[in-house]
Amino acid sequence: MTTDNPPAPLTPDELLLWQSLGRLVHALPRALEDDMSRTGVTMTEFAVLLILSQAPEHRMRMSALAASAGLTPSRITRVVDDLTRHDLVRKERHSKDSRGNDAILTTAGLQMMRQTQPTHLSSARRRVVDQITPTLLPSLAQTLAALADSLSPPTREA
Repeated sequence: MTTDNPPAPLTPDELLLWQSLGRLVHALPRALEDDMSRTGVTMTEFAVLLILSQAPEHRMRMSALAASAGLTPSRITRVVDDLTRHDLVRKERHSKDSRGNDAILTTAGLQMMRQTQPTHLSSARRRVVDQITPTLLPSLAQTLAALADSLSPPTREA
Protein backbone atom coordinates (compact mmCIF):
# COMPACT_ATOMS: atom_id res chain seq x y z
CA MET A 1 0.00 0.00 0.00
CA THR A 2 1.30 3.45 -0.88
CA THR A 3 0.85 6.60 1.14
CA ASP A 4 -0.21 8.47 -2.02
CA ASN A 5 -3.73 7.02 -1.84
CA PRO A 6 -4.63 6.24 1.75
CA PRO A 7 -7.73 4.08 2.19
CA ALA A 8 -11.00 5.89 2.63
CA PRO A 9 -12.30 6.02 6.18
CA LEU A 10 -15.11 3.63 6.99
CA THR A 11 -18.62 4.98 6.85
CA PRO A 12 -20.68 4.67 10.06
CA ASP A 13 -22.41 1.54 8.69
CA GLU A 14 -19.10 0.03 7.56
CA LEU A 15 -17.55 0.75 10.95
CA LEU A 16 -20.51 -0.82 12.74
CA LEU A 17 -20.19 -3.90 10.52
CA TRP A 18 -16.42 -4.17 11.03
CA GLN A 19 -16.53 -3.72 14.80
CA SER A 20 -19.51 -6.06 15.19
CA LEU A 21 -17.80 -8.70 13.09
CA GLY A 22 -14.71 -8.39 15.28
CA ARG A 23 -16.78 -8.94 18.41
CA LEU A 24 -18.66 -11.82 16.78
CA VAL A 25 -15.57 -13.76 15.70
CA HIS A 26 -14.37 -13.72 19.31
CA ALA A 27 -17.63 -14.19 21.19
CA LEU A 28 -19.43 -16.73 19.00
CA PRO A 29 -16.87 -19.56 19.24
CA ARG A 30 -16.90 -19.28 23.04
CA ALA A 31 -20.70 -19.39 23.13
CA LEU A 32 -20.85 -22.37 20.76
CA GLU A 33 -18.19 -24.24 22.73
CA ASP A 34 -20.15 -23.61 25.92
CA ASP A 35 -23.31 -24.97 24.31
CA MET A 36 -21.51 -28.09 23.03
CA SER A 37 -19.56 -28.71 26.25
CA ARG A 38 -22.24 -31.01 27.62
CA THR A 39 -22.22 -33.32 24.58
CA GLY A 40 -18.79 -34.91 24.91
CA VAL A 41 -17.39 -33.25 21.77
CA THR A 42 -16.15 -29.74 21.17
CA MET A 43 -17.64 -27.50 18.51
CA THR A 44 -14.55 -28.08 16.37
CA GLU A 45 -14.81 -31.84 16.75
CA PHE A 46 -18.51 -31.71 15.90
CA ALA A 47 -17.75 -29.64 12.78
CA VAL A 48 -15.23 -32.27 11.63
CA LEU A 49 -17.69 -35.11 12.26
CA LEU A 50 -20.41 -33.22 10.37
CA ILE A 51 -18.16 -32.46 7.39
CA LEU A 52 -17.05 -36.09 7.20
CA SER A 53 -20.66 -37.29 7.48
CA GLN A 54 -21.46 -35.29 4.33
CA ALA A 55 -18.41 -36.44 2.36
CA PRO A 56 -18.56 -39.25 -0.18
CA GLU A 57 -17.96 -42.53 1.65
CA HIS A 58 -17.51 -40.43 4.81
CA ARG A 59 -13.89 -39.88 3.72
CA MET A 60 -11.83 -36.77 2.99
CA ARG A 61 -8.23 -35.92 2.40
CA MET A 62 -6.85 -34.21 5.51
CA SER A 63 -5.93 -31.03 3.60
CA ALA A 64 -9.46 -30.73 2.18
CA LEU A 65 -10.94 -31.41 5.62
CA ALA A 66 -8.77 -28.66 7.12
CA ALA A 67 -9.93 -26.20 4.46
CA SER A 68 -13.58 -27.18 4.89
CA ALA A 69 -13.37 -26.74 8.64
CA GLY A 70 -11.36 -23.50 8.41
CA LEU A 71 -8.46 -25.05 10.32
CA THR A 72 -4.72 -25.15 9.73
CA PRO A 73 -3.15 -28.46 8.70
CA SER A 74 -1.54 -28.86 12.13
CA ARG A 75 -4.81 -28.10 13.92
CA ILE A 76 -6.81 -30.60 11.83
CA THR A 77 -4.16 -33.23 12.59
CA ARG A 78 -4.59 -32.66 16.34
CA VAL A 79 -8.39 -32.71 16.11
CA VAL A 80 -8.46 -35.88 13.99
CA ASP A 81 -5.90 -37.54 16.28
CA ASP A 82 -8.14 -36.76 19.27
CA LEU A 83 -11.18 -38.14 17.45
CA THR A 84 -9.16 -41.23 16.48
CA ARG A 85 -8.32 -41.90 20.14
CA HIS A 86 -12.08 -42.06 20.79
CA ASP A 87 -12.70 -44.30 17.74
CA LEU A 88 -14.84 -41.62 16.07
CA VAL A 89 -12.52 -41.19 13.07
CA ARG A 90 -9.71 -43.23 11.61
CA LYS A 91 -6.82 -42.17 9.39
CA GLU A 92 -5.52 -44.00 6.35
CA ARG A 93 -2.92 -43.21 3.74
CA HIS A 94 -4.48 -41.60 0.69
CA SER A 95 -5.04 -44.26 -1.97
CA LYS A 96 -3.47 -42.26 -4.84
CA ASP A 97 -0.87 -40.23 -2.97
CA SER A 98 0.87 -41.98 -0.09
CA ARG A 99 2.25 -38.65 1.14
CA GLY A 100 -1.21 -37.64 2.34
CA ASN A 101 -3.80 -39.07 4.68
CA ASP A 102 -7.54 -39.46 4.53
CA ALA A 103 -9.81 -39.05 7.54
CA ILE A 104 -12.66 -41.55 7.62
CA LEU A 105 -15.72 -41.26 9.83
CA THR A 106 -16.36 -44.45 11.79
CA THR A 107 -19.77 -45.86 12.64
CA ALA A 108 -19.26 -44.61 16.20
CA GLY A 109 -18.35 -41.18 14.81
CA LEU A 110 -21.50 -41.02 12.73
CA GLN A 111 -23.53 -42.06 15.75
CA MET A 112 -21.85 -39.36 17.88
CA MET A 113 -22.53 -36.72 15.21
CA ARG A 114 -26.19 -37.71 15.06
CA GLN A 115 -26.45 -37.78 18.86
CA THR A 116 -24.93 -34.31 19.29
CA GLN A 117 -26.54 -32.70 16.24
CA PRO A 118 -29.69 -31.55 18.11
CA THR A 119 -27.54 -29.56 20.54
CA HIS A 120 -25.60 -28.08 17.64
CA LEU A 121 -28.77 -27.18 15.74
CA SER A 122 -30.34 -25.62 18.81
CA SER A 123 -27.21 -23.56 19.40
CA ALA A 124 -26.95 -22.50 15.74
CA ARG A 125 -30.57 -21.39 15.69
CA ARG A 126 -30.55 -19.61 19.05
CA ARG A 127 -27.18 -17.91 18.61
CA VAL A 128 -27.33 -16.97 14.92
CA VAL A 129 -30.00 -18.20 12.50
CA ASP A 130 -33.06 -17.05 14.45
CA GLN A 131 -31.46 -13.60 14.88
CA ILE A 132 -31.49 -12.98 11.10
CA THR A 133 -34.63 -12.06 9.22
CA PRO A 134 -35.69 -14.67 6.63
CA THR A 135 -35.47 -12.13 3.80
CA LEU A 136 -31.86 -11.25 4.70
CA LEU A 137 -30.71 -14.83 5.31
CA PRO A 138 -29.97 -15.96 1.69
CA SER A 139 -27.96 -12.85 0.84
CA LEU A 140 -26.06 -12.87 4.12
CA ALA A 141 -25.33 -16.60 3.79
CA GLN A 142 -23.92 -16.12 0.28
CA THR A 143 -21.86 -13.11 1.34
CA LEU A 144 -20.36 -14.87 4.36
CA ALA A 145 -19.63 -17.99 2.27
CA ALA A 146 -17.81 -15.84 -0.30
CA LEU A 147 -15.81 -14.11 2.44
CA ALA A 148 -14.88 -17.45 4.01
CA ASP A 149 -13.90 -18.85 0.60
CA SER A 150 -11.71 -15.82 -0.11
CA LEU A 151 -9.75 -16.44 3.09
CA SER A 152 -9.36 -20.20 2.61
CA PRO A 153 -6.22 -21.50 0.94
CA PRO A 154 -6.76 -23.59 -2.18
CA THR A 155 -6.66 -27.33 -1.58
CA ARG A 156 -4.95 -30.00 -3.57
CA GLU A 157 -7.23 -32.75 -4.81
CA ALA A 158 -5.85 -36.10 -5.89
